[in-house]
Amino acid sequence: MTHSRFEQARIQQLTGLYSPDAPPRLPLDFGDYLSLLWRIDRHADQPGRVRYYRRAAAALAGALAVPAPVLRLVEPAPPGEVCRALANVPYRSGERLIDAQDRKAAISQLIHIRDDTLRIGTYQEGWTSSYPGSGILHTELRERVFAVLFTALQGQYSNFGRLLLVTDIVLADLLVGMDTAPEFPLTQLIDEFDYPDPADPRVKKEFMGGR
Repeated sequence: MTHSRFEQARIQQLTGLYSPDAPPRLPLDFGDYLSLLWRIDRHADQPGRVRYYRRAAAALAGALAVPAPVLRLVEPAPPGEVCRALANVPYRSGERLIDAQDRKAAISQLIHIRDDTLRIGTYQEGWTSSYPGSGILHTELRERVFAVLFTALQGQYSNFGRLLLVTDIVLADLLVGMDTAPEFPLTQLIDEFDYPDPADPRVKKEFMGGR
């Protein structure tokens, strides 16, 4: 199965850091909003990054005109619980309550799938020193571990990562009723919606935990 360069670039952006040193290169859409919310949860123990990602997510939400029921769940949710809070959107929208439980179940499962997909795509971020398995003394076993982690996993993720593109389309429809999500270049988000400017030293300081 072949994939376009654009698909691969989108997957790389959705699994990227969105940090001042690694800002998004492609225009941002609803999938990027979900990835920013995921980053809030992932860095729950790093207040500087939480503030940075909340500001970025709020800016993108303003550009996308994310509905108030979503924002009322996302904004007060504590880091670590933000993405899971999205499952309650069907009960906050005030519409079609007859199938709200089914929509909640669908959103919850899709968010779970997205979380798993992102965790696999970003697993290298968890390395604190040497490569996993580098201390294994048995040469053949160590090489088999490396073959999986550095060859098989990375090679297959180009296929597996497409789940992000599909789940984001469905989640956009379920959460905000977007059939086709608009997208905005980073420069416009910075100029018009107060997205944190990666070139601003204060932004970098905030990201690293300063005030």
